[in-house]
Amino acid sequence: MFEEPVEAVIFDMDGTLIDSEAVYIAAMQDAAGTLGLAVPLDLCHAMVGVPSHECNVMLQEHYGPDFDLAGFRGHFSSSVQRQMSERVPVKPGVVELLDHFRERGLPLAIATSAGRATAERNLGRAGLLDRFDALATRDDVEHPKPAPDLYLEAAKRLGVAAERCVAFEDSSIGIIAAHAAGMRAVMVLDILPPTEEARAKCFHIAEDLHEILRLLSPAPRTFRPRA
Repeated sequence: MFEEPVEAVIFDMDGTLIDSEAVYIAAMQDAAGTLGLAVPLDLCHAMVGVPSHECNVMLQEHYGPDFDLAGFRGHFSSSVQRQMSERVPVKPGVVELLDHFRERGLPLAIATSAGRATAERNLGRAGLLDRFDALATRDDVEHPKPAPDLYLEAAKRLGVAAERCVAFEDSSIGIIAAHAAGMRAVMVLDILPPTEEARAKCFHIAEDLHEILRLLSPAPRTFRPRA
């Protein structure tokens, strides 16, 4: 149980609320194939939770100076838009968990490495945008995850001290960012397990959001981790 009461909850978006990481990996493979290339799965995994400009550097370093980054990015964006134009899939248990926190009067925010336009579009299509009181995106801070800036900005917009917030993340980079902000960081597994560094910073590691619901105490502002 937390020593201090929880006063707000902050979520990552991709891979935590929206089931998008598999979509992004498929889009990267499509884009590489269009250019006559193959993208290793381990490179795709290495980019999970990483801001797009850093992914660009990783791609350029992997394929070399002649890599058509602009062409790749264009094909990637088109593939993502095509896959998510009609339906943006949400992670199982999202609606129930958000309802649980809302019923207890806890303010909710998002801290995402996506740009604001992308975040608002995807959250809107998923029917989640209006469920949050604040949205902090990569456009709002100088330093992206794993720096704590996004989580600190989200807490600031809620008017709650960071140490009174719980953060839910699916990536090691996000866990490190939330922990650095002084929040209790809960990892909800998606594609990759936590790194050793991230594992040491996790308050709890859950298989999915349904597990979080089962672990929540009946008390309105407490959370019980798995023993």
